[in-house]
Amino acid sequence: MKLAHTMIRVRNLDESIEFYCGFLGLQEIRRKDLGDEAILVFLTDENKNYHIELTFNKDGRDYVIGDQFGHLAFHVNDLDKIISDVKERHWWYRESKPSSSSKYIFIKDPDGYDVEIIEMKSN
Repeated sequence: MKLAHTMIRVRNLDESIEFYCGFLGLQEIRRKDLGDEAILVFLTDENKNYHIELTFNKDGRDYVIGDQFGHLAFHVNDLDKIISDVKERHWWYRESKPSSSSKYIFIKDPDGYDVEIIEMKSN
């Protein structure tokens, strides 16, 4: 069995694509317009092993992020570069504690989902 994708509902598809593709560097690999119902946009990383499905429902509904959902997590080689970019955009972020065994930050996507960005450890 292989993990396929995680779906998250978004309020503004353009803002979400800018965040996930423009900022995080994911690539749009498929888009499906379901007429009056929704637009599904599938994103992946450079290895194309796993997907995030952004679902934009066209009926104008609003969403409350559930308290059972935790966060999405991404690995990067240079977290300091990401932090500089986040600061330039004037986004809120929270850094890992100095006592933590990993170096990471948490930010929010345009819909308020938590996104963790973790620096990969050098071997």
